[in-house]
Amino acid sequence: MTRVFISRDMASVALGADEVARAFADAGCEVVRTGSHGLFVIEPLVEVEAGDRRIAYGPVTPADVAAILDGTHPNCLGEIAALPFFARQQRFTFARCGIVDPLSLADYAAHGGWIGLDIARAAEPQAVVDAVKASGLRGRGGAGFPTGIKWQTVLDAPGATKYIVCNADEGDSGTFADRMLMEGDPFCLIEGMAIAAHAVGASHGYIYIRSEYPFAIQTMRDAIALSAGRIAPFTLEVRAGAGAYVCGEETALLDSIEGRRGQVRAKPPLPALSGLFGKPTVINNVLSLAAVPFILAEGAEAYANVGFGRSRGTMPVQLAGNVKHGGLFEVGFGITLGELVNDIGGGTASGRPVRAVQVGGPLGAYFPPSMFDLPFDYEAFTAAGGLIGHAGITVFDDSVDMAHMARFAMEFCAAESCGKCTPCRIGSTRGVEIMDRIIAGRPVPSSVRPELVEGPSFSADVERKNSPSTSSGQTGFLDQALYSRAPDRIDVSLGAQTALLRDLCDTMKYGSLCALGGFTPYPVLSALDHFPEDFGAPAPVLAAAE
Repeated sequence: MTRVFISRDMASVALGADEVARAFADAGCEVVRTGSHGLFVIEPLVEVEAGDRRIAYGPVTPADVAAILDGTHPNCLGEIAALPFFARQQRFTFARCGIVDPLSLADYAAHGGWIGLDIARAAEPQAVVDAVKASGLRGRGGAGFPTGIKWQTVLDAPGATKYIVCNADEGDSGTFADRMLMEGDPFCLIEGMAIAAHAVGASHGYIYIRSEYPFAIQTMRDAIALSAGRIAPFTLEVRAGAGAYVCGEETALLDSIEGRRGQVRAKPPLPALSGLFGKPTVINNVLSLAAVPFILAEGAEAYANVGFGRSRGTMPVQLAGNVKHGGLFEVGFGITLGELVNDIGGGTASGRPVRAVQVGGPLGAYFPPSMFDLPFDYEAFTAAGGLIGHAGITVFDDSVDMAHMARFAMEFCAAESCGKCTPCRIGSTRGVEIMDRIIAGRPVPSSVRPELVEGPSFSADVERKNSPSTSSGQTGFLDQALYSRAPDRIDVSLGAQTALLRDLCDTMKYGSLCALGGFTPYPVLSALDHFPEDFGAPAPVLAAAE
C-alpha cells in the first residue's frame, strides 16, 4: 500500500488538506497526518513515500490524486529538504515538524525524542540548569531574558511546591511558530517542560494556549494523555485562554490560570519567587522550552556554537504579511533582515517594492529597506530602536500608509489594555485622537488652525456686562485658563501634534506597567522617524534622493 504524508496543521487544513487526505484514503493509500513543514505557498502538500525518500507535490487538490500517484503531476517538488527555502535552514527546534506523526510516541522516539529527558534525569538538577546557561538560550517569547538564569532563581527559591508554566498565548499578528510546534511536534514541548521540572524541582505544569488555537489545544491534550507515563511523576494540563492579548504577559497569564481576570501584576515579586498561586514558577515561551531537549541531547556547546554575538542558537523566524514565500524559517542568529525578506521571503506577494517591515508583532518597530543590513540579533535590534519579540516579520509594499499603521498600534493598545495602569489605558486612547488629528491635517502643509489669540468671547461678553473689571482686559486670560483643554483650543498644527505624540510615547514607554503599553511606542515612533512624509513632514533626504 502506498504511504502518503499530509499535514494536519491548522493552516494546511484551512487550505484544503483534509479533503486531499480523504481523496488519497479513498484511493486506497495509507495516509499519515503530520505537522506542516512551514512553507504555506506549497500547501496542501502531499509527500509520497518512495523507498527511504519522500517525493513532495504541492499545492494539490483532491482531483490530483491519480496524477500524483502515477508521478505525472506538474507540481512535483522532489524532496522537501532540497528546496531552497528549506536547504538554508538550521532546524534544531523544528527538526521533526512535518516529518513525524505528532501523536505517535514511537515516531517521536524514532526521531531522537526523549533522549534529552533521559540525560537530564540522570543528572543533578544544578547540572541541567548549568547546561541551559551554557547554551546561551534566551527567552524566545520576546524579552530575551536568559533562560538558565530564570531556572536558577526558581531552583534556589525555597518551597516544596513549584510550577512550570508554558506561555502559548501566541497573540502577535503574523506569528505562528508556537502553534506549528504544538500541532506538529507536541512531545517536544512536553519533553522540554519535563526537563525544566526536573531542573527546578517542580511536580506540575500548565500550558496556557489561546482559545483561537483549537487544533493546538486538542493536540496538546491528546499528547499529554499519551505521554503521561513517560514524564511521570511530572504532570501537565492545558488551560485555554479567553482571547485577551494581555494574557500573553506572564503575570496576567498567571492571574488567568488562577481563575481571575487577566491583569498585569506589579513587580517585584518576580514570578520566579512568587508566581502561580504564590509559588516559585518558571514561565517560558513554547519555543524556549522546546529548544531544551536539543540542548540536553546534543550538548550545550552544539547549541551555543550557532548564533551571533550574545544571541546564541537558532530562531524560528515567521514571515507573513505581503510576502511571496510566507512561512517558518529556522536559522541561527545573525542573518540580515534583507536576506530574510528578499532572499528567503522573495519580496512582496503583490510584486510591488517593499516599503516597510514590522519585526516583533503589533508592538514591534517598522524598518525601511535602507536598514535591511541589520543582523537578526537581540542587541542589534535594540540599538536600532526595535525588538525581535517573537520573531514575526510582517512585510508591507509601497501602498502602505504608515500614519494609519501608527494609529493602528494605538488603537490596538486601547482595545487590549487590561486597564490597570494610566499610561497604557488613557495614553493609548489619547494616542488614537492625536493620530486622527495628524491624519486629518496632512493635506494642509502648515498649521490647520490659527494660534489662539486673546479676544472677546461669549463668556467674555457676559462677564463684561456684569463686571466693571472686564474693562481691564482680564476676561481673555480667564477664558484661556478655563478652556485651555477644550477641543477648539488645542493647537492642532502638525508640528504641535507630532511633538505631543512623541511626549505621549515617552510617557507610555517609561510609565506603563508592562510591555503592552511600554512597547506600543515602538511602531508609532519608528513609523514617525522612518516615514515622516506620511505624517505631513518632509521625506528623509535619502528617500527623496531615491
